[in-house]
Amino acid sequence: MKVLEEMRTGFVAFVNLADEPVMERLLAPRFALTVAEYLAFEKGMDTLVIITDMTNYCDALREISTAREELPGRRGYPGYMYSDLASLYERAGRIRGLEGSVTMLPVLTMPEDDITHPIPDLTGYITEGQIVLSRELHQRGIFPPIDVLPSLSRLMQKGIGEGLTRADHRKVSNHLYKYYAKGRDLRKLEAIVGRDGMTKADILMLDFADAFEREFIGQTMRRTVYETLDTGLALMTRFSLEVT
Repeated sequence: MKVLEEMRTGFVAFVNLADEPVMERLLAPRFALTVAEYLAFEKGMDTLVIITDMTNYCDALREISTAREELPGRRGYPGYMYSDLASLYERAGRIRGLEGSVTMLPVLTMPEDDITHPIPDLTGYITEGQIVLSRELHQRGIFPPIDVLPSLSRLMQKGIGEGLTRADHRKVSNHLYKYYAKGRDLRKLEAIVGRDGMTKADILMLDFADAFEREFIGQTMRRTVYETLDTGLALMTRFSLEVT
C-alpha cells in the first residue's frame, strides 16, 4: 500500500494496487477515514473522503470470507457485509461541539449494471443518497451523465424550500421528474411502433425528455441551484407543460 501526502494542498491518498495483499484493500479506506477524522476533529478542517472502488473492497471481503470458510450470503458475499459497509459509511458526519466535518463519496461500479446487486443495494440502504451515472448518456456526450430517475437524496426534503433554496423548488422538481419519467417510458413504445404510431402528446413528451437530457442534465458550465430551477421552468414553458 502506498501513501501519498501533500499537506500544502490538503491532499492525502492511500493506494492499494491489484498485486498487493487483499487484506490491505480492507485497511485502506479505514486508514483514510482515520486521517480524515484527525484532520476534521483534531485540526478543525472540513474533509472530503473519496473511496473508489467499493466493488473491489467488497470483492476482497468476499475473498477473505471464503478463505475463512464462512457461510456465504447473497451471491457469495458474507452475511455481515451490510454491517461492515455501515462501519465505513457511518463514520462520515460531524461531532456536536467540535469544529470540522467528514464528508464521504464512496464510488462503486455496479456489476452488470444491476442496481439490485448486493453491493449497490446495501450501499443505498446505508448512505444518505446516491448519484447514478448512465453509460448511455455518456456515450451520447451528455456530461455529467447523471441518470436522475434512480438517483436520490434522503436529505433533500429538509434542505429545500423557502428560506433554504426557493419556495417553488419542490414543485419544479416534482414536475420535471414526472414529465421526464413519462418521456423515458414512452421511448420503449417508440422503439416498437415508431413516432408515426404515437399521438402528438406522446411525441411532445419524447421531445421534452431529449431536451431535458441535453439542456438540464448536460452542463457546459457550472450552474447555481437557482439557475438550474430557472432552466427547468423554461423547459416546461417551452413545451407548454403545466406547472401547478
